[in-house]
Amino acid sequence: MGTKIDFSKLSLMDALDLATLIEIEAHKRYTEFAERLGSRDSDDAGAVFQSMAVNESKHGEQLAERRLALFGKTPPKVTLRDIFDVEAPDAGAPRWDMSPLTAYEVALSSERKAYDFYDQALRYVTQPDVKALFEELRDEEAEHVRMVKDKMAKLPPSSKVDLEDEDSYPNKPPGRSYGMES
Repeated sequence: MGTKIDFSKLSLMDALDLATLIEIEAHKRYTEFAERLGSRDSDDAGAVFQSMAVNESKHGEQLAERRLALFGKTPPKVTLRDIFDVEAPDAGAPRWDMSPLTAYEVALSSERKAYDFYDQALRYVTQPDVKALFEELRDEEAEHVRMVKDKMAKLPPSSKVDLEDEDSYPNKPPGRSYGMES
């Protein structure tokens, strides 16, 4: 599962902190991908990753607000060191020539990882309020999976084709690097 957390002893505050960190991690990774790839139009891979970053940020903000309302400014006990790539896409996933469809496949894999994390963690959670939160989060991740699949189903045929070379970017500024070249 990739964490150092003892789910059987997880408090509601710790669970909210953990979930918030997972969303922060995913937001950072999607933002990094969007920046590395750049975006030339609203349907390219960079735009897909930017859209996913916005979604993860909103979800993280909602969890943080909930945590603040319940526990105020009590310092968290859970840190990023306690989790590793729970929802964040693989660091090596983006490449300059990836198609929008491939970008959505990366996002789909990430949302499935998050669903699996909460689903597996539920086996060990003993606190009823933490169990309810993790069930809610698992269900939200299932909704994210459906959302990504719906977007993929609506993609035009051209979105399935990886770009062949940088000449495929007719509006690319001279000397612009997309951060993916070796």
